[in-house]
Amino acid sequence: MWAWQNKYSSRLFFPDDPSDGGARFINDRCLLRSDGVHRIVLVTGLPIASYAVGDDMAEAHAMVSLVERGYADQKNVACAFGYSSRTVRRHQRRFEDGGIAALGRGSGYPKGRSRLKVSRTKQVSRLKTVGVPNREIARKLGVNEKAVRKVSRRLGWKSPVAGQMSLPGTADDADPNMSAFCVEGESFISHDTDPTDRRIDRLLAYLGLIDDAAPMFAPVTGLPKAAVLLAIPALVSGGILNSARSVYGSIGPAFYGLRSCLLVLLLMALLRIKRPEALKEHVPEELGAIIGLDSAPEVKTLRRKLTRLANLGRASELGHKLGLCNTWQPE
Repeated sequence: MWAWQNKYSSRLFFPDDPSDGGARFINDRCLLRSDGVHRIVLVTGLPIASYAVGDDMAEAHAMVSLVERGYADQKNVACAFGYSSRTVRRHQRRFEDGGIAALGRGSGYPKGRSRLKVSRTKQVSRLKTVGVPNREIARKLGVNEKAVRKVSRRLGWKSPVAGQMSLPGTADDADPNMSAFCVEGESFISHDTDPTDRRIDRLLAYLGLIDDAAPMFAPVTGLPKAAVLLAIPALVSGGILNSARSVYGSIGPAFYGLRSCLLVLLLMALLRIKRPEALKEHVPEELGAIIGLDSAPEVKTLRRKLTRLANLGRASELGHKLGLCNTWQPE
């Protein structure tokens, strides 16, 4: 008698074809049934949850109940309800933090709510006051740079406009693009107006109309490794740029010409960067800002330029010229 009833109940609640009647198995003892308007969750034939189709909060609570009570695991529940396991875990965390009411919150992060804690918000304000860039603040706090920018705007913080600093030995009315970076006898003119966007000069280089991009500098604060600029007057007075120009002439139309490549190599030496591949560990925009470009050249670009110079076979001639330029002469 009991065997017949169990067999009949099993057929009633667990049909042979789950597609008939809108039934869907969760596991060997749990079933999800739907008639297109309502849904019911059954465990060993007994209903534990019922809700209307489209009620997201009730559906999330049904999924959480199945997992929390040990009736089914996250993977089976997610598969039966048509979600990912990550969604089920997110519902569980929300239920633990705020109960059923928290399950009614929409997907994604709440709009207008800060991703940083109050204590971290104070840290952002303090670091911005001393001029620390957003990228460095995000690294210290372990958050995304976008979150730091949002908090900064909410605090009403505005970036201070930094004045352009002149290198020692330059006149007050000198070209703000730092003529110290230019080779003697050459004048570099840029057709761009934004130092961080050099697309016009890059287009002209692509068309073969310029041999080297003109240096342009933007006012910035907290630029890492900018102290190497103090060595530029000594490098220029050593004659390396003029000597290289007289030996190699030009390496052809390019955005990263002979002068730019030499400056990158000198910068690598000053920063103890031993190989071009190590440039990948540095931010290209930050290195480019030091030499007056929107970005430093990529590793493959720099290697291609070095290969072209090496194939000319004039390294000894360059060394001889540098030796003559730096020979001590008594007064």
